Amino acid sequence: MTGLLGAGKGRFWRWARRAAASLWAPLLLVSARAFAEQPRDWQLGWQPPVSPVASRIYALHNEILVIITLITVFVLGLLLYVMIRFNAKSHPVPSKATHNTVIEVIWTVVPVLILVAIAIPSFKLLYYMDKNPHATMTLKVTGHQWYWSYEYPDQGGLSFNSNMLDDETTKKESKPRLLSVDNPVVVPVGTVIRVLVTGTDVIHSWFVPSIGVQEYAVEGRVNEAWMELDRPGTYYGQCNQICGINHPFMPIEIHAVSAEDFAKWVEGAKKQFGQNNDGHDGGWDGAREFAAGAAQ
Repeated sequence: MTGLLGAGKGRFWRWARRAAASLWAPLLLVSARAFAEQPRDWQLGWQPPVSPVASRIYALHNEILVIITLITVFVLGLLLYVMIRFNAKSHPVPSKATHNTVIEVIWTVVPVLILVAIAIPSFKLLYYMDKNPHATMTLKVTGHQWYWSYEYPDQGGLSFNSNMLDDETTKKESKPRLLSVDNPVVVPVGTVIRVLVTGTDVIHSWFVPSIGVQEYAVEGRVNEAWMELDRPGTYYGQCNQICGINHPFMPIEIHAVSAEDFAKWVEGAKKQFGQNNDGHDGGWDGAREFAAGAAQ
Protein backbone atom coordinates (compact mmCIF):
# COMPACT_ATOMS: atom_id res chain seq x y z
CA MET A 1 0.00 0.00 0.00
CA THR A 2 2.82 2.39 0.91
CA GLY A 3 4.55 1.64 -2.38
CA LEU A 4 1.41 2.43 -4.36
CA LEU A 5 0.96 5.72 -2.49
CA GLY A 6 4.59 6.64 -3.10
CA ALA A 7 4.32 5.85 -6.79
CA GLY A 8 1.09 7.82 -7.04
CA LYS A 9 2.68 10.80 -5.29
CA GLY A 10 5.65 10.68 -7.66
CA ARG A 11 3.38 10.62 -10.72
CA PHE A 12 1.38 13.53 -9.31
CA TRP A 13 4.45 15.74 -8.83
CA ARG A 14 5.78 14.88 -12.30
CA TRP A 15 2.40 15.82 -13.77
CA ALA A 16 2.30 19.04 -11.71
CA ARG A 17 5.77 20.10 -12.89
CA ARG A 18 4.90 19.37 -16.51
CA ALA A 19 1.69 21.37 -16.16
CA ALA A 20 3.54 24.33 -14.66
CA ALA A 21 6.18 24.16 -17.37
CA SER A 22 3.59 24.04 -20.16
CA LEU A 23 1.76 27.02 -18.70
CA TRP A 24 4.78 29.19 -17.97
CA ALA A 25 7.25 28.20 -20.69
CA PRO A 26 5.86 30.52 -23.40
CA LEU A 27 5.78 33.43 -20.96
CA LEU A 28 9.30 32.70 -19.72
CA LEU A 29 10.56 32.51 -23.29
CA VAL A 30 9.13 35.92 -24.06
CA SER A 31 10.48 37.30 -20.79
CA ALA A 32 13.94 35.84 -21.39
CA ARG A 33 14.17 37.48 -24.79
CA ALA A 34 12.78 40.84 -23.82
CA PHE A 35 14.00 41.23 -20.23
CA ALA A 36 17.36 39.50 -20.21
CA GLU A 37 19.34 42.00 -18.13
CA GLN A 38 17.15 44.46 -16.27
CA PRO A 39 13.60 45.09 -15.06
CA ARG A 40 11.13 46.56 -17.54
CA ASP A 41 7.77 48.25 -17.33
CA TRP A 42 4.90 45.73 -17.24
CA GLN A 43 7.32 42.85 -16.88
CA LEU A 44 5.72 39.45 -16.27
CA GLY A 45 7.68 37.01 -14.13
CA TRP A 46 11.17 37.22 -12.75
CA GLN A 47 14.35 38.24 -14.51
CA PRO A 48 15.88 35.13 -16.11
CA PRO A 49 18.39 33.53 -13.70
CA VAL A 50 22.08 33.64 -14.64
CA SER A 51 23.57 31.75 -11.69
CA PRO A 52 23.02 28.36 -9.99
CA VAL A 53 21.55 30.06 -6.91
CA ALA A 54 19.07 32.11 -8.93
CA SER A 55 18.07 29.02 -10.93
CA ARG A 56 17.28 27.07 -7.76
CA ILE A 57 15.34 29.98 -6.30
CA TYR A 58 13.29 30.20 -9.48
CA ALA A 59 12.66 26.42 -9.52
CA LEU A 60 11.46 26.45 -5.89
CA HIS A 61 9.21 29.42 -6.68
CA ASN A 62 7.58 27.49 -9.54
CA GLU A 63 7.04 24.39 -7.41
CA ILE A 64 5.42 26.38 -4.61
CA LEU A 65 3.32 28.21 -7.20
CA VAL A 66 1.84 24.85 -8.25
CA ILE A 67 1.02 24.02 -4.62
CA ILE A 68 -0.69 27.32 -3.83
CA THR A 69 -2.59 27.22 -7.11
CA LEU A 70 -3.99 23.78 -6.31
CA ILE A 71 -4.91 24.93 -2.78
CA THR A 72 -6.64 28.03 -4.13
CA VAL A 73 -8.65 26.04 -6.66
CA PHE A 74 -9.61 23.47 -4.03
CA VAL A 75 -10.78 26.12 -1.53
CA LEU A 76 -12.68 27.96 -4.26
CA GLY A 77 -14.40 24.70 -5.20
CA LEU A 78 -15.42 24.11 -1.57
CA LEU A 79 -16.82 27.62 -1.29
CA LEU A 80 -18.85 27.25 -4.48
CA TYR A 81 -20.15 23.85 -3.35
CA VAL A 82 -21.25 25.25 0.01
CA MET A 83 -22.90 28.26 -1.62
CA ILE A 84 -24.88 26.07 -4.00
CA ARG A 85 -25.57 23.03 -1.83
CA PHE A 86 -26.38 24.73 1.47
CA ASN A 87 -28.11 27.97 0.57
CA ALA A 88 -31.44 28.78 2.19
CA LYS A 89 -33.50 27.84 -0.87
CA SER A 90 -32.06 24.34 -1.47
CA HIS A 91 -31.40 23.58 2.18
CA PRO A 92 -34.10 25.28 4.28
CA VAL A 93 -33.44 23.19 7.40
CA PRO A 94 -29.80 23.66 8.46
CA SER A 95 -27.80 20.77 9.82
CA LYS A 96 -27.13 20.74 13.57
CA ALA A 97 -23.87 18.80 13.29
CA THR A 98 -21.06 20.61 15.13
CA HIS A 99 -18.29 18.03 15.21
CA ASN A 100 -16.67 15.58 12.79
CA THR A 101 -13.50 13.84 13.95
CA VAL A 102 -12.39 12.64 10.50
CA ILE A 103 -12.71 16.05 8.88
CA GLU A 104 -10.93 17.77 11.76
CA VAL A 105 -8.03 15.32 11.60
CA ILE A 106 -7.79 15.79 7.82
CA TRP A 107 -7.76 19.59 7.90
CA THR A 108 -5.06 19.47 10.59
CA VAL A 109 -2.78 16.79 9.15
CA VAL A 110 -2.93 17.76 5.46
CA PRO A 111 -1.73 21.38 5.98
CA VAL A 112 1.10 20.08 8.17
CA LEU A 113 2.19 17.67 5.41
CA ILE A 114 2.02 20.48 2.84
CA LEU A 115 4.22 22.72 5.01
CA VAL A 116 6.73 19.90 5.51
CA ALA A 117 6.82 19.33 1.74
CA ILE A 118 7.61 23.03 1.28
CA ALA A 119 10.05 23.26 4.19
CA ILE A 120 12.41 20.46 3.09
CA PRO A 121 13.44 21.98 -0.29
CA SER A 122 13.39 25.46 1.29
CA PHE A 123 15.95 24.49 3.95
CA LYS A 124 18.10 22.76 1.33
CA LEU A 125 18.11 25.94 -0.75
CA LEU A 126 18.95 28.13 2.26
CA TYR A 127 21.97 25.98 3.11
CA TYR A 128 23.03 25.95 -0.56
CA MET A 129 22.85 29.76 -0.72
CA ASP A 130 24.67 30.30 2.57
CA LYS A 131 28.26 29.49 1.67
CA ASN A 132 30.22 27.81 -1.09
CA PRO A 133 33.50 26.35 0.23
CA HIS A 134 35.08 26.18 -3.24
CA ALA A 135 35.30 29.90 -4.03
CA THR A 136 38.36 30.84 -6.11
CA MET A 137 37.90 34.60 -6.02
CA THR A 138 36.79 37.21 -3.47
CA LEU A 139 34.85 40.44 -4.02
CA LYS A 140 34.44 42.81 -1.09
CA VAL A 141 31.41 45.11 -1.19
CA THR A 142 31.04 48.11 1.14
CA GLY A 143 27.86 50.14 1.40
CA HIS A 144 27.95 53.88 2.07
CA GLN A 145 25.40 56.67 2.06
CA TRP A 146 24.76 56.57 -0.88
CA TYR A 147 27.11 54.61 -3.08
CA TRP A 148 29.00 51.32 -3.19
CA SER A 149 32.72 50.65 -3.07
CA TYR A 150 34.36 47.46 -4.30
CA GLU A 151 37.65 45.75 -3.57
CA TYR A 152 39.34 42.79 -5.27
CA PRO A 153 41.73 41.28 -2.65
CA ASP A 154 42.95 38.64 -5.10
CA GLN A 155 43.91 41.28 -7.65
CA GLY A 156 46.38 43.20 -5.53
CA GLY A 157 43.76 45.07 -3.53
CA LEU A 158 42.24 46.81 -6.55
CA SER A 159 39.43 49.06 -5.25
CA PHE A 160 37.11 51.79 -6.49
CA ASN A 161 33.85 53.57 -5.74
CA SER A 162 30.69 53.10 -7.79
CA ASN A 163 28.16 55.92 -8.13
CA MET A 164 24.95 56.22 -10.11
CA LEU A 165 25.16 58.04 -13.46
CA ASP A 166 23.05 61.16 -13.79
CA ASP A 167 20.14 61.34 -16.22
CA GLU A 168 22.05 63.36 -18.78
CA THR A 169 24.84 60.78 -18.97
CA THR A 170 22.52 57.77 -19.16
CA LYS A 171 20.54 59.41 -21.95
CA LYS A 172 23.69 60.31 -23.85
CA GLU A 173 25.14 56.80 -23.53
CA SER A 174 21.77 55.00 -23.96
CA LYS A 175 22.03 53.31 -20.57
CA PRO A 176 19.23 52.35 -18.14
CA ARG A 177 18.18 55.24 -15.93
CA LEU A 178 18.69 54.79 -12.16
CA LEU A 179 20.54 51.50 -12.80
CA SER A 180 23.78 52.50 -14.53
CA VAL A 181 26.94 53.43 -12.63
CA ASP A 182 30.23 55.13 -13.42
CA ASN A 183 32.39 52.17 -12.36
CA PRO A 184 30.66 48.78 -12.68
CA VAL A 185 31.73 45.53 -11.07
CA VAL A 186 33.52 43.22 -13.50
CA VAL A 187 33.70 39.47 -12.82
CA PRO A 188 34.73 36.43 -14.85
CA VAL A 189 32.14 33.95 -16.06
CA GLY A 190 32.23 30.44 -14.62
CA THR A 191 34.15 31.44 -11.49
CA VAL A 192 32.84 30.81 -7.97
CA ILE A 193 33.10 34.19 -6.25
CA ARG A 194 32.94 34.79 -2.51
CA VAL A 195 31.11 38.07 -1.86
CA LEU A 196 31.93 39.80 1.43
CA VAL A 197 29.46 42.58 2.26
CA THR A 198 29.86 45.24 4.94
CA GLY A 199 28.91 48.87 5.59
CA THR A 200 30.24 52.10 7.04
CA ASP A 201 27.08 53.80 8.31
CA VAL A 202 23.44 52.67 8.14
CA ILE A 203 22.21 49.26 6.94
CA HIS A 204 22.25 48.75 3.17
CA SER A 205 21.43 45.67 1.10
CA TRP A 206 23.35 44.44 -1.96
CA PHE A 207 20.68 42.87 -4.17
CA VAL A 208 20.99 41.57 -7.75
CA PRO A 209 17.81 39.63 -8.72
CA SER A 210 19.09 37.80 -11.80
CA ILE A 211 22.09 36.47 -9.84
CA GLY A 212 20.09 35.53 -6.75
CA VAL A 213 22.26 37.46 -4.29
CA GLN A 214 20.86 39.63 -1.51
CA GLU A 215 23.07 40.39 1.47
CA TYR A 216 22.86 43.10 4.13
CA ALA A 217 25.69 45.61 4.54
CA VAL A 218 26.03 46.29 8.28
CA GLU A 219 28.65 48.50 9.89
CA GLY A 220 31.16 46.52 11.95
CA ARG A 221 30.07 43.19 10.49
CA VAL A 222 31.01 41.20 7.38
CA ASN A 223 28.29 39.08 5.80
CA GLU A 224 29.09 36.48 3.18
CA ALA A 225 27.35 35.31 0.01
CA TRP A 226 28.56 33.73 -3.22
CA MET A 227 27.82 33.81 -6.92
CA GLU A 228 28.81 32.11 -10.14
CA LEU A 229 27.60 33.64 -13.38
CA ASP A 230 26.70 31.28 -16.20
CA ARG A 231 27.05 33.59 -19.18
CA PRO A 232 28.47 36.98 -20.18
CA GLY A 233 26.26 40.02 -19.91
CA THR A 234 25.36 43.09 -17.90
CA TYR A 235 23.19 42.61 -14.84
CA TYR A 236 21.63 45.22 -12.61
CA GLY A 237 20.54 45.46 -9.00
CA GLN A 238 19.82 48.03 -6.31
CA CYS A 239 20.02 48.59 -2.59
CA ASN A 240 16.74 47.17 -1.27
CA GLN A 241 17.06 48.30 2.34
CA ILE A 242 15.75 51.81 3.05
CA CYS A 243 18.91 53.70 4.03
CA GLY A 244 18.03 57.37 3.85
CA ILE A 245 16.96 60.10 1.48
CA ASN A 246 19.05 58.84 -1.47
CA HIS A 247 18.21 55.17 -1.00
CA PRO A 248 16.75 54.86 -4.55
CA PHE A 249 20.03 56.04 -6.03
CA MET A 250 22.34 53.16 -5.08
CA PRO A 251 22.29 50.94 -8.18
CA ILE A 252 24.51 47.93 -8.83
CA GLU A 253 25.90 47.14 -12.26
CA ILE A 254 27.78 43.90 -12.89
CA HIS A 255 29.57 43.02 -16.11
CA ALA A 256 30.26 39.31 -16.58
CA VAL A 257 33.10 38.69 -19.05
CA SER A 258 35.39 35.86 -20.07
CA ALA A 259 38.45 35.04 -17.98
CA GLU A 260 40.73 36.52 -20.64
CA ASP A 261 38.79 39.78 -20.79
CA PHE A 262 38.70 39.94 -17.00
CA ALA A 263 42.49 39.67 -16.83
CA LYS A 264 42.81 42.50 -19.37
CA TRP A 265 40.32 44.60 -17.41
CA VAL A 266 42.26 44.10 -14.18
CA GLU A 267 45.46 45.33 -15.82
CA GLY A 268 43.75 48.43 -17.17
CA ALA A 269 41.80 49.06 -13.96
CA LYS A 270 44.94 48.99 -11.82
CA LYS A 271 46.45 51.72 -13.96
CA GLN A 272 43.28 53.78 -14.16
CA PHE A 273 42.14 53.55 -10.54
CA GLY A 274 45.70 53.87 -9.31
CA GLN A 275 45.64 57.49 -10.49
CA ASN A 276 42.78 58.36 -8.16
CA ASN A 277 42.05 56.41 -4.99
CA ASP A 278 38.42 57.50 -4.82
CA GLY A 279 37.64 55.68 -8.06
CA HIS A 280 35.71 58.56 -9.66
CA ASP A 281 37.94 60.02 -12.37
CA GLY A 282 40.47 57.26 -12.92
CA GLY A 283 38.14 54.54 -14.10
CA TRP A 284 35.79 56.62 -16.18
CA ASP A 285 37.26 56.34 -19.66
CA GLY A 286 39.48 53.28 -19.80
CA ALA A 287 38.31 50.56 -17.44
CA ARG A 288 34.59 51.30 -17.61
CA GLU A 289 34.44 51.43 -21.41
CA PHE A 290 36.48 48.25 -21.74
CA ALA A 291 34.16 46.43 -19.32
CA ALA A 292 31.12 47.64 -21.22
CA GLY A 293 32.51 46.38 -24.52
CA ALA A 294 33.59 43.01 -23.13
CA ALA A 295 30.17 42.34 -21.59
CA GLN A 296 28.31 42.82 -24.87
